[in-house]
Amino acid sequence: MHHTSLIALLVVGFALAFLFGGLAHRLRLSPLVGYLLAGVLMGPFTPGFIGDASLAPQLAEIGVILLMFGVGLHFSLRDLLDVKNIAVPGALVQIAVVTALGWGLARLIGWPNVTGIVFGLALSVASTVVVLRGLEERRLLDTSRGRIAVGWLIVEDLAMVLALVLLPALGGREGGSLGGALLTTIAKVGGFVVFMLLVGKRVIPWILERVAATGSRELFTLCVLTIALGVAFGSAHLFGVSFALGAFFAGVILSESEFSHQAANETLPLRDAFAVLFFVSVGMLFDPMILVTEPVNVLATFLVVVVGNGIAAWAVARLLGKPSGTARLLAVSLSQIGEFSFILAGLGVSLGMLSKDGQSLILAAAILSIIVNPLLFALHDRIEARRERGKPEAIEVISPPLPDGERPHVILIGYGRVGSELGPLLQAHDIPLVVIDDDLPLVERARAAGIPAVRGHAANPAVLSEARPDRAQMALVAIPNAFESGEIIERLRELNPTISVIARAHSDAGVKYLLERGADGAVMAERELAHSLAEMVGALPAFRGERSLPPATA
Repeated sequence: MHHTSLIALLVVGFALAFLFGGLAHRLRLSPLVGYLLAGVLMGPFTPGFIGDASLAPQLAEIGVILLMFGVGLHFSLRDLLDVKNIAVPGALVQIAVVTALGWGLARLIGWPNVTGIVFGLALSVASTVVVLRGLEERRLLDTSRGRIAVGWLIVEDLAMVLALVLLPALGGREGGSLGGALLTTIAKVGGFVVFMLLVGKRVIPWILERVAATGSRELFTLCVLTIALGVAFGSAHLFGVSFALGAFFAGVILSESEFSHQAANETLPLRDAFAVLFFVSVGMLFDPMILVTEPVNVLATFLVVVVGNGIAAWAVARLLGKPSGTARLLAVSLSQIGEFSFILAGLGVSLGMLSKDGQSLILAAAILSIIVNPLLFALHDRIEARRERGKPEAIEVISPPLPDGERPHVILIGYGRVGSELGPLLQAHDIPLVVIDDDLPLVERARAAGIPAVRGHAANPAVLSEARPDRAQMALVAIPNAFESGEIIERLRELNPTISVIARAHSDAGVKYLLERGADGAVMAERELAHSLAEMVGALPAFRGERSLPPATA
């Protein structure tokens, strides 16, 4: 059965990740916890099925490439510049403080200085997935506090990208003295960056434009994946830099292209799938016995992550003159660790700079901190509720005013290819309209067109309530995913049982599914297109039994 080890690893990995990810979601925890636990069950330290340890690192490497590609694809220099005065110094000071705390704990355990630095760095960077989810659930992404948190995350991510570049030099992989190794690494990275800015910035968008012109979705998706994996592989072999840095820069270059949104959408399923495999493979490395054999070290590491990051972020924000509410939100958001921590730990182990026990402590602290984080957010919400009678913090009004409820309005969910065509048509007919979309560029496009827009996932009751469904006459669900549409329709029915709901589908099964979920009607684009083309053909004089006039003669 050795020849089927890859298939077995994928099947069992996805199945367990689905089961435990779903359970974590039901418990209102991050699905990352479920994915990590799935990996623990597949690892060599627990009984039952054991995944092929030789395949897991390679799958994890692909996961790292696609994760970093996604980070680069969503990198926003504008978001960072808007809050640079607090995000840049704040994140750097917080990273330095927590790295020092981690180093101190490592020295108490008896580890060398270099191990302490890697250990501390891994404890200082928050999970972007967890933070964004917490902010979105509370409708804070578009507030000044939310933008500071996002900018802070960007700085943390950039700092970790730099750490991934420099760690091989610090680990002696480059050979020679430390100074010479650092100079060599910086020179290689500089050469790669110059190459990407001079060549990649011109060639990559040019290739994407030509492929997009073919109209083939499959070729476009393959092109994007080839760019992500090809740049990562080429950067490692031609410039000696990490796969992670190459993938990150490929994403950054693509983010400036007009096809960046399409590239993100087309590759999202594959990126999500390999991200799940990445977390599963990380879980396979975790030895649960460390919770029994080293409980004091696990607790100390957990406290560095939660208390150290929280107090450091809160204190820096207050010192920089931010209100207590902003400082408190930053403290809660950043008091956990995730993706980059695993990447740094894995690199540290491969370079001999971090022990397996150190990696297990990091994994234990990550799992515990992600589990505790929703409880900290709940405490934050209670404190905010008690301050309701106080002076609220100013929130930027960046959207046209929402309907006041005097006239029935329409809720348009999804402002992509279909929604962006439908919205202006409704607006031209003077129909009150509210757009809901979870993609910031699309929300900004709607607002720029004068359409009130709410950012967030419409299945979230808090997001949906902001569009006032109780006063809406109709909802148009224009997103392509039938399962997400079904969940949104159910939420709409709960908030307004009398609202009319029309949804978009791509198949007869999708139409049936949406109708079963409560839609009043479901439009299948392909069928409507066929009917429209047939009507156009039938309207031609030659097919109506009419003879067209002969061409005019001189």
